[in-house]
Amino acid sequence: MLFLGGNTVATTTIRPKGLLKPRATSRERRAWYLYDFGNSAYAAVVLLAVYAAYFQGKVVGGAEGSRLWGWAVGIAMLIVAIISPVLGAIADFSASKKRFLFAFTAITVVFTGSLFFVQPGNIILGMLLFILAEVGYRGAQVFYDALLTEIAAPDEIARVSGIGWAIGSIGGIVCLLIVFPLIMFTEGLFMTRFAMVITAVFFALFSIPIFRDLKERAEALPLPPGETYLTVGFRKIAQTLREARQYKAFIRFVIAFIIYHDGVMMVMNFASIIGAVLFGLAQQQLVIFVIIVQVTNVLGAYFFGMLAHRYNIKRALVFSIVMMIGAIVWLLLAQSATMFFVVGAVAGFAMAGIQSLSRTMVGVLGPEGRSAEFYGFFAVAGRTSSFIGPTAYGIIAYRAALWFEAQGFATLAAEQSGQRVAIVSIGAFLALGLLILLAVNLKKAQAALEAEG
Repeated sequence: MLFLGGNTVATTTIRPKGLLKPRATSRERRAWYLYDFGNSAYAAVVLLAVYAAYFQGKVVGGAEGSRLWGWAVGIAMLIVAIISPVLGAIADFSASKKRFLFAFTAITVVFTGSLFFVQPGNIILGMLLFILAEVGYRGAQVFYDALLTEIAAPDEIARVSGIGWAIGSIGGIVCLLIVFPLIMFTEGLFMTRFAMVITAVFFALFSIPIFRDLKERAEALPLPPGETYLTVGFRKIAQTLREARQYKAFIRFVIAFIIYHDGVMMVMNFASIIGAVLFGLAQQQLVIFVIIVQVTNVLGAYFFGMLAHRYNIKRALVFSIVMMIGAIVWLLLAQSATMFFVVGAVAGFAMAGIQSLSRTMVGVLGPEGRSAEFYGFFAVAGRTSSFIGPTAYGIIAYRAALWFEAQGFATLAAEQSGQRVAIVSIGAFLALGLLILLAVNLKKAQAALEAEG
C-alpha cells in the first residue's frame, strides 16, 4: 500500500494482523458465501428472468426496448467504472471495504424494491430506478470480491471463489422458485412487479451475516497531514498507473477480460430478450429457462473451481471461454425453444467458470495488501466492458432490425433477424478476448510477485 504524505511517497503494505496469509473461520466464509447467495437473486430475477424481459416487452416494446435496455445497463456500468478505482483505493487505505459494501448493498436493496412501481409506459422511471439498482449491485461487487483475499490463502483462492459462485447460483434458483409460482398462477403484471420486492428482501436478509460475522483483517493507515481520503484515493490511483508497467501480466489479463467480458455481459443482459423475441418464450417459460441456467451455473462453478485448484487457473479459464464460444455458435443454429433451453444450460455451465475464475485471476495477479485497489481496476475493466457490450448489442440489434424492415421484412421477422446479427458480435468479442488471454504468462507473473513481496 502506498503512504502518501507531503512531497514524499513511502511504501508500506497492509497485511492481515499477525499473518502473512489470510485465514478465516468457517463462520466468516459462510457469511461470505451467503452474501453471494443473496445478491445472485438480483442477477437471476432482475437481469435474467423477469425485469429485463418485462422492461423490453411491456414497459417499452419492440426493438426500441432492446436499445433502451442496452443504454440503461451501459449507463449504470459507466458510473461504476468511474467511481470504482478511487473508492477501491480509499477502502484499502482506510480498511473500510465492509462499509462501502454495506452502502452499495443498501442502494441495491432500496432501488430493486422500487422497481415494483414501474408500469407499462413508465420508460424514464423504469430506466432510472434500474440504473440506480444496478450501480449499487455492481459497486458492491468490487468490495465483496476484494474480501476474497482476506478469507482465502493464495493456494485456496480458486476453490473458495468457485464454492462462493456455486452457492450464489443456488441463491438465484431459490429466489426464482419463490417468484415463479406467483407469476405462473396470477393473471396480470402485478406479481411480475412484486417479484422485485421479494428479490430486494431476499438480498437484504442474506447480506446480514457478512456484516455481522466477517472481520475485516486489514489495518487502516493514518491520514497524512492535510490529506483527505478522497485526495489520498486519487493520489494512489495516479501512483498505481505509474507503476502499472511492473504488472504487465495483470494489464494484459485486464485487456483480455474487457473484451471477452463484453460477450458475457451481452448474454447475461439479453438472454431473456433473445428467448422472448427469437423463440416466443412467455414470462413463465423465461423463469424456467433461467432456473435451468442457474442449476448448470452451480455445476460449472464447482467444476471449474476444482479444475483450477487441481491444475491451472488460466487453463481452466481458457476452457470455459472456448465452451462459451461453442454455445454461441449453437445458439445461432438453434431453431426451437427446446434447443434454446439446451444451449442455455451449456452457456450457464461455461459462464460460471468465466466469471468465477476471472475474479480469481485478480487475486493471483495483484500484489498483496492492495486487493480493493486492484479489484477496483478490475471493476473498471468489467464495467467498461459492461458498458460497451450491452450498449453495442442493443444498438446492433436495433439498427439491424430497421435495416431488415426496410428490405421488406415483417416487423417481428426484422426484429428476430436483428437479434441474430447481434448474437454474432457476442462470439467475436469472446474469441478476441481469448486470443489475448492466451498471451498471459501466469507462472512468470506469480514468480515476479513472490520476488517483490
